[in-house]
Amino acid sequence: MLLLCFGLVEIYSIALSQGAVDLLNFKKQLGFVVLGIVALFIFAGIDYLNLRSYSNYIYIVGILLLVGVLFFGETIRNTRGWYSLGPFTLQPVEFAKIILIVYLARYYSSVSIKINPLKHLIISGLGTGIFVALVMQQPDFGSAMILFFVWAVLLFLTGIKKRYILSIFAMMIMIILAGWFFFFADYQKARIMTFLNPETNSLDQGYNIEQAMIAVGSGRLIGQGIGFGTQSQLKFLPEAQNDFIFAVIAEELGFLGVTLVILFFAVFFFRLIKGIRSAPNDYGVYFLLGVITLIFIEMFINIGMNIGILPVVGISLPFLSYGGSAIVSSLILVGIAESVIIRSKLKY
Repeated sequence: MLLLCFGLVEIYSIALSQGAVDLLNFKKQLGFVVLGIVALFIFAGIDYLNLRSYSNYIYIVGILLLVGVLFFGETIRNTRGWYSLGPFTLQPVEFAKIILIVYLARYYSSVSIKINPLKHLIISGLGTGIFVALVMQQPDFGSAMILFFVWAVLLFLTGIKKRYILSIFAMMIMIILAGWFFFFADYQKARIMTFLNPETNSLDQGYNIEQAMIAVGSGRLIGQGIGFGTQSQLKFLPEAQNDFIFAVIAEELGFLGVTLVILFFAVFFFRLIKGIRSAPNDYGVYFLLGVITLIFIEMFINIGMNIGILPVVGISLPFLSYGGSAIVSSLILVGIAESVIIRSKLKY
């Protein structure tokens, strides 16, 4: 809830700077947060084991959503990854992340990885690979990479042997090379090259990274104040309410503000880890591990983008960035995690 409040405050601040008197984006985000919280309570009240029972059907729904968006989706920022629903859009890849965790948690909890590990690596890898390939077709390399890492981390946590982990790294390199030659659009290649040397292209692809780092540095200890950030308020910082909201927080609330944000994330992860220890079954354990993995990777990549240690790949900051699909899907994940924790305390 505190992370959601941070995000709403900064989205309100950004809306003021853009002359949006009606605060449309802020009102939309507030509506998405309310919808997400309702979804959180609904999924917390549902027995999470029902997801395991219907995981195959849920997985098929995920494939249909990702296939459908390639034919009927709307293109935004060079990516065909949204369904247009009147004044709103739905980004299916955000819900595909939940579906993948449901699928992997069911698979890993129903097999013994130490018995024929290669078979399980291939089966779970193919299940993940279908999602990754469909997302790459949009093309959305950032989300595809996150899906791959969720699979790789969960596989590692099953205790699989090191040689298989090395094969995963080799597979990752092959995917990146294949993406470079067959999937990446020119602007995605430019982002990677800019990350390697942002100064050579500071007025074009490197502009976003340069402005984000300036915003982060200008916040200093206590920030310039909400509504007074020079980079964000004067529109030097592109995508301030999405990809670079962390830079806005750093600029307006300073080092203390971002420390609070990271502290709230740390408490969130601590509570989930504590829930793992009391989870009543392996499915609950793997699901909570999947939630931790997904949220941590998204947080790490977004913050890395903002401070210039990772390339810009269009990953939002969980619970804070503007975007209805991302907010609602993240809160659904929290709701299912709550369902696991609640049922670990019940006496059957």
